[in-house]
Amino acid sequence: MLTLTQDLYDRIVAHARQDHPDEACGVVAGPAGTGRPERFVPMLNAARSPTFYEFDSKDLLKLYRELDDRDEDPVIVYHSHTATEAYPSRTDVTYANEPGAHYVVVSTADTDGLGEFQFRSYRIVDGEITEEEVQVVEAY
Repeated sequence: MLTLTQDLYDRIVAHARQDHPDEACGVVAGPAGTGRPERFVPMLNAARSPTFYEFDSKDLLKLYRELDDRDEDPVIVYHSHTATEAYPSRTDVTYANEPGAHYVVVSTADTDGLGEFQFRSYRIVDGEITEEEVQVVEAY
């Protein structure tokens, strides 16, 4: 299960909406070994595409140096889908290289008739996708 604060949830959704019609992407880091998402790190979609996201290689290198310096892990890796449901694509699975991370997909399209976005979380390990429950809390 992914547990995150309402503030982080709102910031991820706001980033997805802000970058629409392009896909948004980013990371939420947390203290190493805790699995607790704390530090919101929005990233630039270097692809600037409505159907694909790609972290800029320089930004990604900077992020991983920061994570090492701060003794943090990438707890959540998130991106948005602008025209499809919030489910990882084959490309998303190919790029999922953090087995300990929660992969959040926010759809900014109303694909299920339930509203203007979906927020779903997955574990992706060795190409296998497992959806998990999302619990939003006021504070940890």
